[in-house]
Amino acid sequence: MSRATFSKALELKEVDAERLVQQLELSDTAQPRNPRLTLAGLVRTARPRQWLKNFLVFAAPLAAGTLFHAQVLLQALATFGVFCLAASGTYFVNDALDAASDSHHPVKRTRPVAAGVLSPQVATLTGALLAMTALGLSWLVSGGRLVLVVALYLTVSSAYSLRLKHEPVVDLACVSAGFVLRAIAGAVATAVVLSNWFLIVSSFGSLFVVAGKRSAEHVKLGDQRSAHRKALSAYPAAYLRSVRLICAGVTLSAYCLWAFERARQMGAGHHPIWFELSIVPFVMGLLHAELRFERGDGGAPEELAFGDRFLQVVAIAWVTLFALGVYA
Repeated sequence: MSRATFSKALELKEVDAERLVQQLELSDTAQPRNPRLTLAGLVRTARPRQWLKNFLVFAAPLAAGTLFHAQVLLQALATFGVFCLAASGTYFVNDALDAASDSHHPVKRTRPVAAGVLSPQVATLTGALLAMTALGLSWLVSGGRLVLVVALYLTVSSAYSLRLKHEPVVDLACVSAGFVLRAIAGAVATAVVLSNWFLIVSSFGSLFVVAGKRSAEHVKLGDQRSAHRKALSAYPAAYLRSVRLICAGVTLSAYCLWAFERARQMGAGHHPIWFELSIVPFVMGLLHAELRFERGDGGAPEELAFGDRFLQVVAIAWVTLFALGVYA
């Protein structure tokens, strides 16, 4: 075969290859996404497992002893639903913005947006619709006060997703603020006056959990931590440990002081010893959580809640003793 003939044959093969690529691209764009995969992706991105955090809206009316009043319970349940919508809306937007960085995480890279099951545009639109729905329903549930809390939650979450997650220390405060705002929303919706002790326990307890989450990510991601989360590379492991210990100490102290104060406030017909006894499972749960964080667990706190039998047992014991103190 002459050189000219060989070159011509090679050019023809290259043309055929280009045509094949174009045909594949056209067939890929023309083929619609599988509706079942899209629906499953929407559900996964909403993260129903993380709605466990929204149970914080019941904390204030439970502590006040009014949760099981019919109207209060309905208000709290409605607020729980509002925060499920609001939180899922922030998850959609966050995943759309974090698709590139999530690809470096061993677990988050399987999220629908990062895996290409959902497009960032669809995720952003869905998140915006859920957020607006949450604001509208919050007005129906408890008027402008609850709207203000939900709007503040959405604002903090959006600022976190857009910029603040890259700022050391600030990112810890933003995530923990999401927990605290849930508790405040429950109080606002049910007209419960928040005590100083309640705010201290919820604030520092939330910061303890967030610092534990960052500690677990710090261990599991290793050298890839900066690629996944810029602020994470700024935290030495010893710093995160010190944050956890400080928050645990403040949380335990505040809860003990609150329990003794609440026991003194109860009337003679109640059994105030239940409040003091509730300190025991509270301390055990916090110490066990710290042990898991120190081992590098807790990157997804809801997994500890669903999968750690010891934490589940002490949580049931704590709720039982606390409820006996309030309602016995």
